[in-house]
Amino acid sequence: MQTIDLNCDLGESFGAFTIGKDDEVIKFISSVNIACGFHGGDPDVMDHTVAMAKKYNVGVGAHPGFPNLLGFGRWNMDIPSKTLTNIILYQIGALDIFCKKHGVRMQHVKPHGNLNNMADTDTGIATSIVEAVHTVNPELPLFVKPNSELERVAKEKGQPYVLELFADRAYNKDMTLVSRSHDGAIITNPQQVAKNVVRMVKENRITSITGEELKVEGQTICVHGDTQSALEMIKVIRNTLAKERIRISSL
Repeated sequence: MQTIDLNCDLGESFGAFTIGKDDEVIKFISSVNIACGFHGGDPDVMDHTVAMAKKYNVGVGAHPGFPNLLGFGRWNMDIPSKTLTNIILYQIGALDIFCKKHGVRMQHVKPHGNLNNMADTDTGIATSIVEAVHTVNPELPLFVKPNSELERVAKEKGQPYVLELFADRAYNKDMTLVSRSHDGAIITNPQQVAKNVVRMVKENRITSITGEELKVEGQTICVHGDTQSALEMIKVIRNTLAKERIRISSL
């Protein structure tokens, strides 16, 4: 039986603003990426999300992003390397305190939004991410996109990494994600998303937004918690994978 990790970005509510259906979604995933206060999330939200992850035996990862609450971490930013490394360190440390409070081991780190997207091609940003994670724990896995600069730098510096694919996002032919500003970038149809996931796992293939067949490899697949149909999508994915005899398990 094949196995895949199903991860979701949660804990992105902030103060009086609620984003996603975290309390329901977390019951159906195997790993969670928890916002650390810079693009979303706050101390109460981090505390609650880690507690839920422990309750449902879900692997916990830090989800550091740009200091960009207004743009939800989805604006490009130009930050000096040392400052960016410290920003990422700060966020991982914040979540780690809540992991310690609840007796949970941090399983991984996954960059959020445009911090992640810019690390596809920007060596400096990729290096800041890897150096921050390495400082926290040289054995802590980093979620990376296949063929990205972040993957290359992690490999070069000997930082463990996990290849991540995206269920609810369209791909360009170079394996980067289609910009959210373009039509068709976000896939909201649960059946289509589940079909894509099965192809990713069983055939190691996905079709780009312009029709090219891409060979892909990944050990974890992401559904975004702020996608409106995320809860239904994850339920359909789980049911479809079960029918295909693909087991969902954390790393």
